[in-house]
Amino acid sequence: MTSKDRPWTVSEDEANLSALEAARRQKMQQLIDMGIDPWGQRFDNHIAIADVRAQESKITEATETVDGKETTTYNGPKVRIAGRLVLMRSAGKLIFADVRDRTGQIQIFIGQNQVGERNWQIAQCLDLADIVGVDGELKKTKTGELTVFVEELHFLTKTLDPPPEKHKGLTDPELRQRMRYLDLSHTDGAIERFVKRTEIVKSIRQTLSNQGFIEIEGPTLHAIAGGAAARPFITHHNALGMELYMRIALELHLKRLLVGGMERVFELGRVYRNEGISPKHNPEFTMLEVYQAYGDYRSMMDLTEAIITDAIKAIGAAFELPYGETLVNFTPPFQRRTYAELFHENTGINPEDDAAVKLYAINLGLDTEGKHPDVIRNEIFEEKVEDQLKGPIFVMDYPASICPLTKRKTDNPAVAERFELFINGMEVANAYTELNDPDLQDKLFRTQLEGQSEEDSMAKMDHDFIRALRNGMPPAGGLGIGIDRLVMLLTNTQTIREIILFPLLRHEASQE
Repeated sequence: MTSKDRPWTVSEDEANLSALEAARRQKMQQLIDMGIDPWGQRFDNHIAIADVRAQESKITEATETVDGKETTTYNGPKVRIAGRLVLMRSAGKLIFADVRDRTGQIQIFIGQNQVGERNWQIAQCLDLADIVGVDGELKKTKTGELTVFVEELHFLTKTLDPPPEKHKGLTDPELRQRMRYLDLSHTDGAIERFVKRTEIVKSIRQTLSNQGFIEIEGPTLHAIAGGAAARPFITHHNALGMELYMRIALELHLKRLLVGGMERVFELGRVYRNEGISPKHNPEFTMLEVYQAYGDYRSMMDLTEAIITDAIKAIGAAFELPYGETLVNFTPPFQRRTYAELFHENTGINPEDDAAVKLYAINLGLDTEGKHPDVIRNEIFEEKVEDQLKGPIFVMDYPASICPLTKRKTDNPAVAERFELFINGMEVANAYTELNDPDLQDKLFRTQLEGQSEEDSMAKMDHDFIRALRNGMPPAGGLGIGIDRLVMLLTNTQTIREIILFPLLRHEASQE
């Protein structure tokens, strides 16, 4: 292929190329002039660099003394690798480079006398971040470094943009998230973090499958934004002429399946909430919701422990894991405390004393005007208690009025059979003994608590769901786990954006 075969390529003047990019394009043209496709071809039978490094024991060495000088020679297996050049050092007729693939990194050695003229010409066209294939012998250098001594060099992709500077790297978190491809290819540990995420998700599915749960795929477009208290994203269906909502929860459709006889069901998928962005929040995130007929919220505690401890095992970690400057001990069973106990312990006031609760809230600077006592209680809990919950700890038995989809305790209707799992101050899981009384559910869907904004309320009527309950939903336990937050905790990652491959960011054109 010659430059005449590439009429779509613009000139340097037209593209206003930088000197660095121009130099790379010049090398690209040299490859084309040699009859080499700078974008590569199929490259079969290469093996992972981690597997190549595992063959180190196959290298043999022999030492001989010639003219009083001791020399060690190495012989090893033939290998074929492919990957990105992340380091290059030239010294006359010798080139040392580091090649990285998804599994690891290894040094290669290219010697002009060893590879022949054509391979050496190809080597002169190499730049950092180019992708190459290598056939060679796995040996060691004189300094003992494991190295592939190149016999045949295959050019697989020319990189036109220079990579980030080695020592500065991608230090701006937003740049890493916006240009995730550079983060993955040039930041140590980035790929491993996302591989761990994959292993955690795979483990969750396996744990549930082992316990007889069936995975389903529910709709992402809902006619009613129900199942949680959140502001939805709204869209419009042209053919039907109706507004639809991106789902804010998975709950109501999964519970319909319990009515239908699918006794153990779960979904693991994206949900969307039109809310703020923070280290713990992304507008689209991954949620697991699980429903088990004939269970309750205690069944869900046992299941939650199994899901989390199995996930820790799946990534090869110990039960005591670092998170920031603290250590979190995931050894089961997790601690279990009631909402009322923790409220009293952290505020010093009786949570059942409405007057004392209101006065405490006023002293905290919270607005109490026109608010239901349980709304005030929960605002205090969020302000004074949640950050203290290092956990993992199940917080049980919430005020019933703020849990409209939850069955009440038989001996105390003011308390709902609900738990939230907190780890290092973050809510990671939320579970209920599910409400299956259609008349009570109908009433609660119509009840808007005083002082609670519409987006914070779950008082959203779903007539078809009530109709489903009238057909009989068995007693059940239900569980929701925020997968992104769980991955944060198990990989010691401090912000949710670093464990979502493509987090939502402000449009680049609007950046100042």
